[in-house]
Amino acid sequence: MTKQIHLAAHFPGVNNTTVWSDPRSLSQIEFSSFEHLARTAERAKFDFLFLAEGLRLREQGGRIYDLDVVGRPDTFTVLAGLAAVTEHLGLAGTINSTFNEPYEVARQFASLDHLSGGRAAWNVVTSWDSFTGENFRRGGFLPEDQRYERAERFLRTAWELFDSWRGDEVVADKESGSFLTDPCAGSFAHRDAHFDIAGRFNVPRSPQGRPVIFQAGDSDAGREFAAATADAIFTAHGTPQAGKDFYADVKRRLPGHGRSRDELLVFPATTVVLGDTDAEAHERAAHIRRQQVSGQTAIRFLEQLWNRDLSDLDPDRPLPEFDPVPGENTIARGRASVRRYRDPVATAQEWRELAEAKQLSIRDLIIEVTARQSFIGTASGVAAEMNRFVQEDACDGFILVPHLTPGGLDEFVDTVVPLLQERGVYRTEYPGGTLRDNLGLPPLRNPQHSSRNAS
Repeated sequence: MTKQIHLAAHFPGVNNTTVWSDPRSLSQIEFSSFEHLARTAERAKFDFLFLAEGLRLREQGGRIYDLDVVGRPDTFTVLAGLAAVTEHLGLAGTINSTFNEPYEVARQFASLDHLSGGRAAWNVVTSWDSFTGENFRRGGFLPEDQRYERAERFLRTAWELFDSWRGDEVVADKESGSFLTDPCAGSFAHRDAHFDIAGRFNVPRSPQGRPVIFQAGDSDAGREFAAATADAIFTAHGTPQAGKDFYADVKRRLPGHGRSRDELLVFPATTVVLGDTDAEAHERAAHIRRQQVSGQTAIRFLEQLWNRDLSDLDPDRPLPEFDPVPGENTIARGRASVRRYRDPVATAQEWRELAEAKQLSIRDLIIEVTARQSFIGTASGVAAEMNRFVQEDACDGFILVPHLTPGGLDEFVDTVVPLLQERGVYRTEYPGGTLRDNLGLPPLRNPQHSSRNAS
């Protein structure tokens, strides 16, 4: 059976994907940029627009890291604005489960789902560092196992709040003067090791009942969390085989949580570079990568692994012969790379071997080791390759991450999408009224987390 491809758009920023110095790049904070990308995605019948979020500005050497875009407006504010200028596009926001509280987040997502007519989605994430925690009353951070434990309890507590309304309580009968049929609507009581709350949830049941749940995490705990709770999982696996392995692994976990394979979609993030010929596309891709990784960026990135000031190095020269400085104290606070490179000395040795084998300078090496999944080629070639990934169960669709704001998707939408539609593997109209419908997810089961039965 031929699978249908799902597509989504990621608003770029808070990382070096965005080439903000390009003359075609516009504001990262003005609403017009968000609106342009959202309207483009909806014109192409994308499933959703996705916003990432950072809760603290990253630092390096005690200063704000300003080679990338710095700052981002509040997620809920942006998504609420986009709800007013779109009709079908899903609105997905990244909201942290470590430093927020279930009642507040559930209220915000239920409100967004109402305002958008059933298009809200929640990317549930945890925070891993005390640096970010300093911005919040809780402070500090939790060990990994406790972070996911809190995240799951957070999510299930939010479900109890969503489910505290059945959806038929509001009658607003003008003749009788009765607004509600159930005087207990919205009542909840939840107590566990993380949360002890009780009261009445003040947002009636929304069109989807609950937002669509996304999760991003490649650890074993992250995959298990997604298999237990998520409707979609994001992945960074970019090759067909790595994608197939990840896909098979998360899908096989679902029955253990009483779920079927169609209850979890897999979305890798990807970039696309197009050209009239393959050679032109690869030339453009190389130019974009050198825009993304300047000489200064390459040195700053190398510093994150070496954990020391390397500003005296020439980015067009080989790697330094001395080893990184290991330890808990890092010069690059708030960077994911700090936790990605668990053994910096071993990683440095791997980089040296790669650089020597390919005769790479520091800048060339950083361009290579930070490369993201990319589809590079003609529109017809990219359409064929994307379809191959999906049909061979390497994924269910893609989240496109453009390098320009806000027009970075325009060429893809105008050239690749029509070819996918001609192949019969991509929709020409939205099939349903809610994001859950458009993603082809099964209907929600009868609420099992009603707070009236919570303990």
